Formats: sequence, C-alpha cells, structure tokens
Amino acid sequence: MAKEKNELKKGLGLHARRAIAYVVLVIISFFCLFWFYLLFVNATRSNGELQSGFTLLPSTHLIDNWNNLIHGTLPVLRGMCNSILVSTLSAVLCVYFSTMTAYAIHAYDFKLKKFIYPFILMIMMVPTQVTALGFIKLVTKMNLMDSFIPLIVPTIAAPVTFFYMKQYMESSLPLSLIEAARIDGSGEFKTFNHIVLPLMKPAIAVQAIFTFVSSWNNYFTPALVLHEDKMKTLPILIAQLRSADWLKFDMGQVYVMIAFSIFPVIIVYLFLSKHIVQGVALGSVKG
Repeated sequence: MAKEKNELKKGLGLHARRAIAYVVLVIISFFCLFWFYLLFVNATRSNGELQSGFTLLPSTHLIDNWNNLIHGTLPVLRGMCNSILVSTLSAVLCVYFSTMTAYAIHAYDFKLKKFIYPFILMIMMVPTQVTALGFIKLVTKMNLMDSFIPLIVPTIAAPVTFFYMKQYMESSLPLSLIEAARIDGSGEFKTFNHIVLPLMKPAIAVQAIFTFVSSWNNYFTPALVLHEDKMKTLPILIAQLRSADWLKFDMGQVYVMIAFSIFPVIIVYLFLSKHIVQGVALGSVKG
C-alpha cells in the first residue's frame, strides 16, 4: 500500500513538472512570436496610422506599402536576389570546407595537430571589427570593391562552424569506419564525400542554416564593400530606407521591407527545423 502511494506521488509530481514546463514554454513562445506578429501588423498600417499609436489589429494598407516600396528609388527585388546569392554560396562553402577541415584534424595524425586546433579556436575570439581596416585595404588593392567575392570567400574560414563539426565528429564518426573505407580501397575525397558527409547531415543542416542567417543579416562587411545600389544586400537597403529624409520617410514601407527580408529566413527554419533539433541534440553529446 505504501509503495502504491509513493508511485502515485511520483506520478503526480512528474505530471506537475511537465505541466509547469509546458506553461513556461507557452509563455516563452508567446513572447518570441509576439514581435513577429506585431511586425506584420505594422506592415499593414500606413505611416499616419503608425504615428498615431500602437494597435494589435491589422490594417488595410499592406498592398499600398508594398507598391510604394517596389516603385520607390531602392532596388528591393535586386537586393533580395543579392542577399540570396551571397547567403546561399556562403552557407555551402562554409559548411563544406569547415567539415573538411574538421575531418582532417579528426582523422589524421600529424606534427602540428595539437597546435592547429587551439590556434583555430583562438582565431574565433578575434572580432571582425578588429581586422576590418586591413580587410578593406586588401579588397581595394585587389579591385574587389562592389563585388560579392569579399563577402563569400572569407566565409570558408569559419572557426565556429569548424568547432561544431569537430565536436560532432567526435560523437558520431568512429575512426574505425574511416579505416575500413581505406582498406576497401576508397580514396580520401571519395571517403569524405560519400561516407563522412552523409553521416554529418544533421550537423551540416544546422550549420548551413546558421551560416545562411548570419550572412543574410550581415550589415557591417557589405556596408564597407558594396557602394552601388544594384549590388547592395537587403540589410543595407533597409538602413538606407530608415535614414531617408524625414519628408520622404514612410514607416509603413520600412516595416514592409523588414517583413519582406525575414520571410525567406522563416521559410528556411520551417523546412529544416527538424534537422536543427536533431543536429543540436546529437552534436552536444560527446561519445
């Protein structure tokens, strides 16, 4: 009888903890999603309505704001294409070469192996702003201003992505599997492309999303490199729209453009959220 009471108390305690967890998650989710809802509500309001105050109800000026934005002076659709191109290529190159670097350090033994790993992590601590001046001088000497190359190629060297891939490999890529592939006559690139990459798919999906979003939201480097309107990405165009002359300033257009700029990122997260959860869960466990 006492055993049954103890089991009942444990069951009630488990249900209570689960209920509290659900309540906390609902509250956190509400506060996370509320600002997105407010953004899209403001995108439907005119500049005059936005100046009048706050409301939770959408208005009817979404199409007008969109038409004013598209037919304005800024090449918004071109900026969207530029952002997609830069972010996609950055994500692909960053993930592929970071995985290759992590594989080299994970699978090979060489003299500088113990030195290279902490050296790469040390580079991770250097902020981008510290190297910006030298970077701009180099880009100028190479005649790469108003080009996407300085925005794409440097993403190949991504210490944060390398670190995550290295930790993931330690938990999910046994060296015996690589040795077995070598014994079977598989070349190194074939082993990497056909055995390692498929095993790393959850981690690759996670880091591809993070790299894509980071490049998509990047304002600092593109603002230094891109000067022609037709080459600018969306974050720069948003900043230009917000800094317009107060006589031409339209807050409705600003909200529409911000909503327009984050919509592709939301789509990417919705399609790949399963890989994010799986990759984070597996990558955080070291076997």
